[in-house]
Amino acid sequence: MSREQSLVQRARKAFQTGKSKPLEYRLHQLRCLHRFITERRRDIADALKKDLCKSDNGTELFETMSLEGEINLAVERLAEWAAPKPVEKNLLTIADEVYIQPEPLGVVLIIGAWNYPWAITLQPLVGAIAAGNAAVIKPSEVSFHSAKVMEELLPLYLDRDLYPVVTGGVSETQELLKQRFDHVFYTGSGSVGRLVMEAASRHLTPVTLELGGKSPCYIDKDCDLRVACRRITWGKFVNCGQTCIAPDYVLCEPSIQSRVVEEMRKCIKEFYTDDPKTFEDYGRIVNQRHFKRVMALMEGNTIAIGGESDETECYIAPTILRDVKVESKVMQEEIFGPVLPIITVSGVDEAIQFINEREKPLALYIFSHDKKLIKRVIAETSSGGVLANDCLVHFTISALPFGGVGNSGMGRYHGQHSFNQLSHMRSCLIKKLNMEGVNSMRYPPHTSKKLSWHASLVPA
Repeated sequence: MSREQSLVQRARKAFQTGKSKPLEYRLHQLRCLHRFITERRRDIADALKKDLCKSDNGTELFETMSLEGEINLAVERLAEWAAPKPVEKNLLTIADEVYIQPEPLGVVLIIGAWNYPWAITLQPLVGAIAAGNAAVIKPSEVSFHSAKVMEELLPLYLDRDLYPVVTGGVSETQELLKQRFDHVFYTGSGSVGRLVMEAASRHLTPVTLELGGKSPCYIDKDCDLRVACRRITWGKFVNCGQTCIAPDYVLCEPSIQSRVVEEMRKCIKEFYTDDPKTFEDYGRIVNQRHFKRVMALMEGNTIAIGGESDETECYIAPTILRDVKVESKVMQEEIFGPVLPIITVSGVDEAIQFINEREKPLALYIFSHDKKLIKRVIAETSSGGVLANDCLVHFTISALPFGGVGNSGMGRYHGQHSFNQLSHMRSCLIKKLNMEGVNSMRYPPHTSKKLSWHASLVPA
């Protein structure tokens, strides 16, 4: 028996004892997870510094604060989320008890991503614990130091049997995917997402796939370009562009392209100084393989800003490309790095057509003063989420479901959406053993009178 198989069996055995189901136990484990984040902040920050060159403040802002918020919300609302939900009755069940009861799915596999290795791996865990499941946690091997800290320290706080951490690379993940789970939650690339879904299908296991894609950003020529470019520049270059909902490319009219470039030049200097390479809050590409991939995407394009790089440090400067052609290599895959192409379109009509001719993105950004234009773009396109006049911040709203559509993924999480995603909403009807005279209307023989009576129960 492999180590992975043994851990999964141990988690299932622990789940079958029922100890993860009482709300008091779920709350205890959530508070333990919060204590882990509080007490191990230094270990988390040091690991992220080694993995992605994240600053302490960047770690706090983009990793631990969001986790603490999710935990606090789950602790505060768990009793409400887990309570039976009464539903509307019909005449046949008017005297009965009819409700939806959320129940745990069982053993959940969480496969995390390397770009935000703590927030993206542990946020689904919050939902899994809150819903009463066991969970096997597989952090990404690419963010090696974070995975090591998670493996060594998380079991000191959480139930070791219910919430084991499995580290390793492709072979360990493949071995995990051979096991039967009750749900698989994966964050990462579309190519791996397909493999995860294929493996899960062998056991008829449902999946949540948080993927990505090329998130477009349309800038209306009449908007406040200074503000728009500040927000786009921030959203693009956070975490060195390694964010699944980062603006992947800009669509704008030719008449404003030069102004967009100049405003972004000012913002890059303001945010990251004249030398981003030496600036604490500008990170690095996670490894040399991804460094080479991002550098190759820039080939054959006109660099308007940036372009400097240092392979030894996996450093790529904040880079803007102008007059990018649709057939360019940089437009064929998600960039996932600090490179922002600008493509010119004649106006909102062409922008909508451009977006709709491509796979549905995880996020869609629109910058305009015109609310009618914004609502039109929302109505005539499809994406996982939409944000007008800012970038990324929709991710911070726990009440909004976060997830993709089509090629950018399936399923959703955050706040109660995580709880619902990782629960089975069980339909419950508790009837009484009296009033049998009424029930006789449904027993054979089936007459026209009985049929008319049944028809009267159906809403018009």
